[in-house]
Amino acid sequence: MPERASIRPLPPALRNQIAAGEVVERPASVVKELVENSLDAGAARVDVTLEQGGRSLIVVQDDGFGVPADELELAVTRHATSKIREASDLVSIGSFGFRGEALPSIASVSDFRMTSKAADADEASFIEVHAGEVHEQGPAALPAGTRVEVRGLFANVPARLKFLKTETTENKRCHNALMRISLAHPDAGFSLNVNGRESFRLPPRQELAARIGAFWPSSVCEGLRPFDVQREDYRAFGLAGLPSFAQSRGDRILLFVNGRPVSDKVMLQAVRQAYRGMLLSREYPQVLLFLEMPADQVDVNVHPAKMEVRFVDESAVFATIRRAVMQAVSDPVGGMSSGSDMPERTHQGGGVSAESPAPYGTGVLVPDNDGESVHALEPRAPQADPLGGPGFSTYREFKAMVPDPVARHADLPLAMDKPAEHRVEPQQGGVQVDPGAHASDFSPARSAQPVKLAGTDITYLGQFADTYLIIKQGGQLMLVDQHAAHERVLLHVMRARRTSGDSQPLAMPLEMALHPSEAEQLQEIWGELRAMGFLLEMDGTHRVLVKGIPPTLETGRAREYLTDALACKSGGLEDLWTMLSCKSAIKAGQPLAHDEVMALLEAWLATPDHDFCPHGRPAVIRWTAGDLERLFKRK
Repeated sequence: MPERASIRPLPPALRNQIAAGEVVERPASVVKELVENSLDAGAARVDVTLEQGGRSLIVVQDDGFGVPADELELAVTRHATSKIREASDLVSIGSFGFRGEALPSIASVSDFRMTSKAADADEASFIEVHAGEVHEQGPAALPAGTRVEVRGLFANVPARLKFLKTETTENKRCHNALMRISLAHPDAGFSLNVNGRESFRLPPRQELAARIGAFWPSSVCEGLRPFDVQREDYRAFGLAGLPSFAQSRGDRILLFVNGRPVSDKVMLQAVRQAYRGMLLSREYPQVLLFLEMPADQVDVNVHPAKMEVRFVDESAVFATIRRAVMQAVSDPVGGMSSGSDMPERTHQGGGVSAESPAPYGTGVLVPDNDGESVHALEPRAPQADPLGGPGFSTYREFKAMVPDPVARHADLPLAMDKPAEHRVEPQQGGVQVDPGAHASDFSPARSAQPVKLAGTDITYLGQFADTYLIIKQGGQLMLVDQHAAHERVLLHVMRARRTSGDSQPLAMPLEMALHPSEAEQLQEIWGELRAMGFLLEMDGTHRVLVKGIPPTLETGRAREYLTDALACKSGGLEDLWTMLSCKSAIKAGQPLAHDEVMALLEAWLATPDHDFCPHGRPAVIRWTAGDLERLFKRK
């Protein structure tokens, strides 16, 4: 049985350390709290310095209105603040900080020094706090504003220190925290210096598009479109990525409420609803969303770190955000890019490549759930993929890698070696179509004699729309998506080979300029790219030379693949393989020779999980005779 202990007040230092556990989780928390204090002080310039991921040193200096000398000790006292006066102020909070816990909490788990010069003071003053105890204070030298130095974070709390991640990870989290704050305040200038090197410097009064361009690669930013919707007292504005620029990671959905970075389920669900029907389940858009609303309609006093909020009218918030994002994805005109020349992209779900500004048509008005009309999307028919990609030659290049039955088809003719009457000729505007096909996108099935696949009960009947293979199996009629089927075969081969690193040397290296974020991403996935067959060599800090590529890719596709990988459109080796299989596979709208079809079908049937492509999209659709009778209403 435990013995009863008497009730007594906790020592002040221990109280501050407990509060620090709620407010100060890691160095990024310190950066966030100090920078928000600077903005509350009216700063137009905030400079942040880190050493060893913030463990040994964090410095935040601003040009705000400062703190008078006689208030410095109050600033490091719990629940002392200049930002609220009475309980009614909590109903309408207009500042970032208001609890009066940040500075004393930070000071209780570090060696803390704050130097500040009030706007009307003749000289600056400082105060030093060691592990929560005031150590020294007096006059100091500082031209204006406030400078806070935090040394030895968690040195006196070893239990907290051991939970910190690597220096690189903590640096990145601090970088992301400052990035989010800077995006919400483009009128202020910011800089970050890490271990003596400048990570970024942002000028004040910067356009939002230019500011996000400092953090996201151009291959991502060119797909962003602006939006701005006012609905009663709610305003939602920002930038939203077109569905064709979606990626497999969700960390580029940034949400803000009244200039405060937040994580909120209502807002996130509204964004997802705006993209409904445009993305696969594993795809995420890029969204930079700012919501402005009356302060008394949102409660920011939900969590000590103030990352969570609660809305008085959640339905109004949801409708405003949904309508605003739909405005951007419905109207691709007038975005950040200088024109409509978006990169060719094979949609990871549809297997259809297009060169139009977006794979969606113009906006149409549909009723909203609150009775008003909003813009929705009307799908545009997919266009044929231009011939000239790797085609089915990629399939031949895999012949030495795959066990039977694929290896039996080593002598397949190349798709680009077709007779002239089956070649695809370019048309005006860059879109290429088969001159013998029907005028619509759904051309008739190519004539072919029914052929039975050896050793199976499958009979191949023909190719429809140069995309779907028509098959009869027993009592079923099947349509196989040739792109999805080939994707599944290629991914199976890559998994079987794992990390062999086979590479095809290039006669002339490819030169690729790197955005700072791309250079950082390259270092993280360098080993994975090498295992896939990329031979890379850095030429300075912002350029890479590609001296070898995987044997499954042609040079043009290799550049496109690397651009996507460096833009963080994939995560981990499995996602890189999936992307590579998509880039390498035959495309929709590409006519295939008879022996190519038979080889593809045989390899596809021998591949596990062949009913679905690597993205989870169906690779085959089946109908029984009964299904067809129901479709024709015969029963």
